[in-house]
Amino acid sequence: MKSSYTFAAVAAAVAVFSAHAEDETMKVVETAGGTARDLVKIESLPVACREARTVEGREASLLPEGKQFKLVWNDEFDGTALDAAKWSYRTNFWGRRAHWFATPEDGAVEVKDGLLRLKLVKKPDGQFVSPQLQTGELVWDIPHLSNPTGFWPLPKRERPKFLHRYGYYECRCRLQKMQGWWSAFWMQTESQGVTLDPGVSGIEQDIMESFDPGEVIVASFHTNGYGADYKGFHIPAAYDEPPKFEGKLNLAVDTENFHTFGLLWEPEGYSIYIDGRLRGFNNAAVSHVPEFILVSTEAKWYRKNRMTGEGVPELDAAARAGDDFVVDFVRVYDIADPN
Repeated sequence: MKSSYTFAAVAAAVAVFSAHAEDETMKVVETAGGTARDLVKIESLPVACREARTVEGREASLLPEGKQFKLVWNDEFDGTALDAAKWSYRTNFWGRRAHWFATPEDGAVEVKDGLLRLKLVKKPDGQFVSPQLQTGELVWDIPHLSNPTGFWPLPKRERPKFLHRYGYYECRCRLQKMQGWWSAFWMQTESQGVTLDPGVSGIEQDIMESFDPGEVIVASFHTNGYGADYKGFHIPAAYDEPPKFEGKLNLAVDTENFHTFGLLWEPEGYSIYIDGRLRGFNNAAVSHVPEFILVSTEAKWYRKNRMTGEGVPELDAAARAGDDFVVDFVRVYDIADPN
C-alpha cells in the first residue's frame, strides 16, 4: 500500500507553517499567562479531504482524497448512556487507583442529544476528577493484587472492546473552553514499550491534544515506553526534535464550534488532518499491531502536586461553569481495495 503523499508534497505542506505572513497563516493569541504568541491558522493548511456521508442523518466524515474507505466501527452517541459494549473508564495508573480519573459514579460523563459530554467534577472532598474513556487497556490499567499468593500478581483482565490496525481514525468534537484541564483523542497499544521495536510493540499516537483553550499542539507519537528508552516524534516536526515548540507549530482552534480530527495510519507512515486539511506526514516509527482508542480529559495539576484536595482556582472556575469536552462522533475506517 503506497502513501498518496510524496515527501515533496509533504515538505510543501509543512512549509506553510514557517511562513509568518500573519494575516494569512498565523494568528496572534494571548496565553493564560498573558503572553502573546503566534499559532497556525487552520485555513492556512492545504485541503486534502472530501466529504463522505457514511452515517445516515449524521454529520459527514472528512476522508482523505485518493483512497476508498469502509466504515468498520463507530459511536454516534445516540443513546442516553455511555455504550459499555464500546467504552470503559480508565481508573488506574500503574496498578493503583488514580484519584484524578473519574469513575462512573462521579457523574462526569453524559450522553444526550447525540453528543458525549466529558465534564470536570469537584468532589465533596475537594478533589477534581474528569473522565478518560478507552476501548482497550495496557499494563498500567491493570490493578495489582494487594496480597498475591501465586506467581502472577495481576487479577483477571478485561478483554478489549475494540482494537484495530491501520486505516483512518476520526473524531468530531468541540474543545473545552476554560483553563485548568485538557482534552485528547489518541491511541495506545496493549504492548506499549514491551520491546524496543515500535513495529512489534506499537506506539502511543496522540491525534489531538488541547492543553490550553483555543490551542491544539503538534500531534505526538511516543515509542519504547516512557522511561530511559523513550523516543518520540511529532507532526509537523522532525524525529527526536524536543517536545517543547513554544507554540510555533500549534494550531489556533475555535472553541465555540466543532472540529474534525483525523489520523491516516498506513504501513508506510502517519498523516494528520484537521477539518479536512493536512497537518503533515511522518514515518519515523510505525506501529504494525492493533491499538485501542481513547477520548479523554485530565485535570492538569496532579502532575504538579497540586491535586491534593485543596483549592485550585483554575479548576474551581471550570467546574463551577460546567465546562465540558463534547464529542459528536468517533469513527474508524479501513482503507478499501479500489478493485
